[in-house]
Amino acid sequence: MYAFNLEAEQVWDPNRHVEKILKTISGGDVTVACWEPGQCSPHHCHPEATEIYFCYTGGGTMRTPDSVTEVVPGSFADRTRCPPDSHASGTRADRSSS
Repeated sequence: MYAFNLEAEQVWDPNRHVEKILKTISGGDVTVACWEPGQCSPHHCHPEATEIYFCYTGGGTMRTPDSVTEVVPGSFADRTRCPPDSHASGTRADRSSS
């Protein structure tokens, strides 16, 4: 089992969202991602992966080809494997992290 301190691991950049890999495990990884308000993750797809996002502070929206989901502090968002031809998924930070 691995435990990470989100307060200590978070990294912020006013110019772009930051993804910091904390641990590589069995071909995957555990990553902390930080978005400033208005920053977006590019639309992309990982056909062989399941992504689970935990909103620690702030909030925003996650978009998939099928829906838009509001993400608030304390919530988990599961972006399960997407079809290989899907390119319409992304994340946008709408609220401040502080």
